[in-house]
Amino acid sequence: MTDAEDAAITLAAASDPDNPPLTDADFARMRPSAEVNPETVARARRARGPQKTPTKEKVAIRLSQDVLSHFRATGPGWQTRIDDALRAAMGGRPARP
Repeated sequence: MTDAEDAAITLAAASDPDNPPLTDADFARMRPSAEVNPETVARARRARGPQKTPTKEKVAIRLSQDVLSHFRATGPGWQTRIDDALRAAMGGRPARP
């Protein structure tokens, strides 16, 4: 970023009444969110609890890099799709449509 671009951005921010630039005094007053609202932070950090009736078992398995790359490239849910592919390979139907 050039000095001119930085100056233009700073000028635009300074002229926005809904979003003024933060001052050193603003930064000095800031506190960690866990200190200001600990209940909300604790709720956000809470990990998923154990399943009521576990249907799957956590295991470690070594898979080829190209297999992992293929499934990971399909986005979230890739582990379930690997499970479905393995289920199909053993002659069963996928657990999820």
